Amino acid sequence: MVSQEQRRRQLAREKFLRQQQRRTSARRKARMRNSVIASVLGVVVIGSVALYTTGVLKNDDDKKASAGSDVTPSASAPSKAPDPCEKAAKGSVKKLSWKKEPAITIDKSAKYTMKLATTCGDIGVGLKTSAAPHTVNSFNFLAAQGYFDHTKCHRLTTNGIYVLQCGDPTGTGSGGPGYTIPDENLKDKSLKGNVYPAGTVAMANTGQQHTGGSQFFLVYQDSQLPPSYTPFGTVDAAGLKVLKKIAAAGESTGQGDGAPNATVVIDKATVTKS
Repeated sequence: MVSQEQRRRQLAREKFLRQQQRRTSARRKARMRNSVIASVLGVVVIGSVALYTTGVLKNDDDKKASAGSDVTPSASAPSKAPDPCEKAAKGSVKKLSWKKEPAITIDKSAKYTMKLATTCGDIGVGLKTSAAPHTVNSFNFLAAQGYFDHTKCHRLTTNGIYVLQCGDPTGTGSGGPGYTIPDENLKDKSLKGNVYPAGTVAMANTGQQHTGGSQFFLVYQDSQLPPSYTPFGTVDAAGLKVLKKIAAAGESTGQGDGAPNATVVIDKATVTKS
């Protein structure tokens, strides 16, 4: 026969076992919940880093037209802000290509400025001739050939980094002049703490060294970027207002990286020796 003391101990043991089972079950559920949370955060972080490191400043050769495949039938396209720009001047993009970088013909000790007469307003750029002679010489050559005339600025970023990207005659992000130019001026004194300040004009590239062509970006708000993109000019005050007007109209995807809603066309690009 079981004594009262034995019975008491048995009940206490059973109660302890039940408590342990409940604690074990709670820990298992917590682990599963934390695992799911960690997975979700991992996807968000990886996606954000990928956008940050590959999105803005490359010639978008590897960009795929797959965004539409992720949209469900019930999803609606982001609403567009009013287009703040005028109609483009009459004319068409020239299909030009060269096998090698043009010989340097600029005066490296002189000052040069670039004017982008766009449908949204004029953007003046003071060029850093002595610090980036290959880049300035290339833009002087291309502008003289009418290479940039009637081309669209094909990309605007509004999240994390804040730039308008232009200089591709195809308007796809994959075009170029047929040649590449070397990286220059990557230690420019304006680049502090890996920040390209508002007003900077710099070269886009493929993510590899010395792969700049004709595509460039104009920074309308301080942007954190690795110093891998040749800074070769500074936008004037009036031009910066134009850039901010373009940015305020947003971009086509609503995700912070897409074609600008503003119809930004470079009617004429000119480089002038001052």
